[in-house]
Amino acid sequence: MQQYRADLHIHTLLSPCGDLEMSPANIVHYAIKNNIQILGITDHNSTRHGPLIKKLAEEKGIFTLCGAEVTTKEEAHCLAFFENNDVLNEFQQYLEAHLPNIPNDPKYFGYQVVIDEQEMIVEEIEKLLISALNQSLEQIQRKVHDLNGLFIPAHIDRPKYSIISQLGFVPPDLKTDAFEVSRHATPQEIIRKFPYLKDCTFISSSDAHMPEQLGTQITVFELEELSFSEIRMALRRENGRKTEIIR
Repeated sequence: MQQYRADLHIHTLLSPCGDLEMSPANIVHYAIKNNIQILGITDHNSTRHGPLIKKLAEEKGIFTLCGAEVTTKEEAHCLAFFENNDVLNEFQQYLEAHLPNIPNDPKYFGYQVVIDEQEMIVEEIEKLLISALNQSLEQIQRKVHDLNGLFIPAHIDRPKYSIISQLGFVPPDLKTDAFEVSRHATPQEIIRKFPYLKDCTFISSSDAHMPEQLGTQITVFELEELSFSEIRMALRRENGRKTEIIR
């Protein structure tokens, strides 16, 4: 088994709250600088920058999980990742179909721009990406798993925009691949409050919105090789694969 350092919660400049320095090339630069071998690209309710970062990262030997940080109807944030561009595009269509038609105000929320490899703006997204979808937590989880993706409720210890802050509990029939905790909590603290999560896998990530935040929270994956299927096995703790949060 080999160990790989992962940061699975990273926003690009497409997210209105993302710093304009969070370009695809700059994200890859900081991943190299911080010895990150697995990136998770999770813009708010959009997958648009994942494929470009995956292309740039692969050239540097870095594996990229492409996905999004999805806001459910209950206003809980969840990470979703997909294995290839075909299913990623299908999920993007799902996001666009269920994101309400609320216009973004760049002066208030920030710009929402898609850029190309030359860092030229190719599109500005008009809908406000930080809005909640009109889909429930369970509906989004089912869609992600119907596309054979990974579903990870985000920063579940946070007092806002987490599954626990919004619902007060984790629904017993919710099928998750892991739970993410922020730098402010440990899995042990979560399990003491919610003992029914004792057999679950936990990860921790930076939730980076600025370059210097990337890699400040790490999960180490023990894998045979860098691949989507190996990462899935590690989250499930199958065949000797596993994860460990590094503080």
